[in-house]
Amino acid sequence: MRREKLSETELNESLATLDGWKFADDQIRTRREFDNFASALEFVNKVGELAETADHHPDITFGWGYAEIALTTHDRGGVTDADVALAEKIDRI
Repeated sequence: MRREKLSETELNESLATLDGWKFADDQIRTRREFDNFASALEFVNKVGELAETADHHPDITFGWGYAEIALTTHDRGGVTDADVALAEKIDRI
């Protein structure tokens, strides 16, 4: 992976392939809804496993019935191909 900040065109093309991700504040974000806390926690743990494997760690907020994921490459100042690649894996959970 290049781990270079995506251009606006590249970012828009990538967002079109992702499920429910939005761009804001130099991050791509998604919110997932669940029936209860345990299901949200299970999802977050799976995201954590993917993040550890990729050595690329999102910001995660979760609680009863929801999980929010935000991805950015801090040392590049925005969204890179590494963020999109992890988002694609998260979509497959």
